[in-house]
Amino acid sequence: MANVSTNLMSALLNNESIDIVFRSELENAVNEVLSTELTAFLNYEKYDYSGRNSGDSRNGFYDRTYQSRFETLNLKIP
Repeated sequence: MANVSTNLMSALLNNESIDIVFRSELENAVNEVLSTELTAFLNYEKYDYSGRNSGDSRNGFYDRTYQSRFETLNLKIP
């Protein structure tokens, strides 16, 4: 998300649709929020030893698609 303005300016200079930039940034932001929410819920970071044998674990994720105004978002649900 740090390169939003760079990506936006690049799209504008190349006469590309800015919807593609917004879709990509929205997808990245939602996936990051979901990952952060999991960390907050479990109360330990990924690969942290304190989560070992705690009963709660990170069991991967599954893919979902979400239709938004900026086309389809590919979300990774933990």
